[in-house]
Amino acid sequence: MGPYAAPTAPEGSPNILYVVWDDVGIGTWDCFGGLVEMPTMTRIAERGVRLSQFHTTALCSPTRASLLTGRNATTVGMATIEEFTDGFPNCNGRIPAETALISEVLAERGYNTYCIGKWHLTPLEESNLASSKRHWPLSRGFERFYGFMGGETDQWYPDLVYDNHPVSPPATPEDGYHLSKDIADKTIEFIRDAKVIAPDKPWFAYVCPGAGMPAPCVHRMADKYTGRFDMGYERYRDVVLENQKSMGIVPRIPSCHR
Repeated sequence: MGPYAAPTAPEGSPNILYVVWDDVGIGTWDCFGGLVEMPTMTRIAERGVRLSQFHTTALCSPTRASLLTGRNATTVGMATIEEFTDGFPNCNGRIPAETALISEVLAERGYNTYCIGKWHLTPLEESNLASSKRHWPLSRGFERFYGFMGGETDQWYPDLVYDNHPVSPPATPEDGYHLSKDIADKTIEFIRDAKVIAPDKPWFAYVCPGAGMPAPCVHRMADKYTGRFDMGYERYRDVVLENQKSMGIVPRIPSCHR
């Protein structure tokens, strides 16, 4: 292997599907004791590991910065969302070039890398087409990008970027279009392309649905959950907490400490 040979992933390197769901709390889905039914995620949780100890920022950009760098968001310039950054070192909205993203690390080790969905890690003044794009996905280790740059977009008529170029949605709501399905379809397309172009290379897909904002609701889902949360927040919290204790996610307080 010469000094300029393309990087090769170690033998047996796994494919990685990294999904970041927007605005989902630990008390939302049934696999964590919530009352929202997510059968596919429940099956995955039953076959995998449910983490019960964690640090959360409860904000979009800091969460994504931490998940992609493995560091506290305040140490990589992302103390708050991009729209509220103030220029101070821990809050300038720019992940330093010397701070590696997992996409950059994996790309250097022979992975195909894809980002699909919500990005929200580019300062507002650098989100336009005339910018340097140095804080866009393709400048941070991703080979392909399909999604939206900011914190939210219309889920039926989204503002989309394909790699570094704006594109129109492939269909309209009248044809059944919704961004969540589009993101899923594009993820599958990228992975299929990878298997054809470079079948021996593992892939890393960072997938970020963004349907939380603005808050849309498909009628069939609204009908399904009508009345389920009429108990109010306080009662809902008690029900979910008891479910989480029964599942072992939250430890029960020993009787001697009550």
